Amino acid sequence: MPPIEDHYLSAPDRLGFAVLTVSDTRDGESDRGGGRLVELIEAAGHRMVGRELVRDILHDVRDAAQGALGHASVDVLLVTGGTGVSPRDVTVEAIVPLFDKELAGFGEIFRALSYSEIGPAAMLSRATAGVIGGKAVFLLPGSPAALELAMTKLVIPEIGHLIGQARRSA
Repeated sequence: MPPIEDHYLSAPDRLGFAVLTVSDTRDGESDRGGGRLVELIEAAGHRMVGRELVRDILHDVRDAAQGALGHASVDVLLVTGGTGVSPRDVTVEAIVPLFDKELAGFGEIFRALSYSEIGPAAMLSRATAGVIGGKAVFLLPGSPAALELAMTKLVIPEIGHLIGQARRSA
């Protein structure tokens, strides 16, 4: 097996991202979290392929995610919102069943990093990630600060490697 450095050298460096905001209370103008994700994606040199806002309704969330993932130019789907514990939070239930592989480590590390910033409230996040059809999917909180943390500390530094591994032939 090649050293880990070889994985990074062969990883794609410019990927197509789609952003899906799940909210009953936000619109295009008040979606600060989705806007921040777009800024971070573009600042990292990646391409924004699509952005959508959908209500907290399980089948609407699932349909929107599948629609975004159906575009050949989308490599990564970022879903923001609906990952808490309120009865309206259905993002996890809508998308996790679609995962080919779940990346439980993402949620574990994200909550550990969040704990150092917000304390025990970090355990209320159900953030997770997975792979669907060779594409990375991240289920993220709606808070701009949480999105900044996830993107700068976890997603952006590792996304090329993740996609490279998810698309390796056996």
